[in-house]
Amino acid sequence: MSDSCNSRHFSWIIKSCFPNSNSNPILPISISTSTSLSSLPDDLLLECLTRLPSSSLPSLPLVCRRWSHLLRSPSFLSLRRFHNLIHPTVFAFSTSHSSLFALSLRFQPHSQIAIHALRKIHSQIASIDNISHSRLSSIGPIIYIITPNGLLLSYHTWTAAVSLRSSITFPRKKFATAVVSGKIYVAGGGSRAAAAVEEYDPETDSWTVVAQSPRKRFGCTAAAVDGVFYVIGGLKIGPRAADAHVYASSMDLYDVEARAWLKSRAVPGGGCVVAACSAAGYVYILASHAVELSFWRFDARRQQQPSGGFGEWCRIRSPPLPTQVRLDSTVRFSCVGVEDKVVLIQVAGCIDDLLRRSGRNVRGLKEGLVLVYYSSSGEWSRGPDLPEVIQRSTCVTVEC
Repeated sequence: MSDSCNSRHFSWIIKSCFPNSNSNPILPISISTSTSLSSLPDDLLLECLTRLPSSSLPSLPLVCRRWSHLLRSPSFLSLRRFHNLIHPTVFAFSTSHSSLFALSLRFQPHSQIAIHALRKIHSQIASIDNISHSRLSSIGPIIYIITPNGLLLSYHTWTAAVSLRSSITFPRKKFATAVVSGKIYVAGGGSRAAAAVEEYDPETDSWTVVAQSPRKRFGCTAAAVDGVFYVIGGLKIGPRAADAHVYASSMDLYDVEARAWLKSRAVPGGGCVVAACSAAGYVYILASHAVELSFWRFDARRQQQPSGGFGEWCRIRSPPLPTQVRLDSTVRFSCVGVEDKVVLIQVAGCIDDLLRRSGRNVRGLKEGLVLVYYSSSGEWSRGPDLPEVIQRSTCVTVEC
């Protein structure tokens, strides 16, 4: 074989790799093409859109229907979560002067909670006179608001869009809601259907009665861990009130997958459950004993601890309320879990009646007190108070 070869048989792209002693090198032919984001396939477009900052998300649905559809797809949320762009955020809703206000509180890098944004929403949802009587649940970035008259509205935290969904089968008052496996479960309430447990599927926008509660509760709260729907506290509905205290300090456990009720549990020490939430595999319960509060943790980790641990109670440090706050029937709390933390917000009855009538302005004693419990250290810290426009609020934790 010849030691040399004829370069005339090579294409220009191969010749460009050879050293050229000529003064005029052979340049490749340049082909001008233009590519836009809209020409990309869905998977590549999703990769681009999911990297946008949160401040840009509200404008995405305005570009085109395709972008609006991608923003609402489960893949968009999954990719943002994969890229660590999802932040658990506490939303507090309040109504004032025929308007709905949505306040978001987010934990900063140094575990300090700060007010992130305050939105005034103009829509049919603003017609709710007192949203504190409604119940909130969140699935991904969407908040579902169930009103006492049975309306269900969804609020998208990325776009601030509000839409009307299918109404609940049985309107209720002072009922309990929680999310299990992407579906909303509702129990309790002062109505003839208080024993019915309803399930809402957001994909089909439909309600289904899935069980009958062992106890008819009014004014109850709820939590959910490892596929179990916890219906906690409240008053007994019925003519006989002899065992009303049992309802106020107990919880019923509904296994969603098995469609069966587990053994009911009583809160140690009695008292009346005034707030509850779930966080990092535990159910946290705040109980009132007329002159003091107690704070309890229930181990709800069934799947992680099949051989033991499930069902154990532990009393932990009570929230450090200011001494001027008098515990009575006017004091009300909202409790939500944020990762391994518990955020407790005092939403009513902050200042003693004597101080209110005297007109004295007591620093730090106003509605909207925010306390945060860190399970890793077992300590409480005080966050920024909610602004005065947020009154009689109700809260929920959202991925956004």
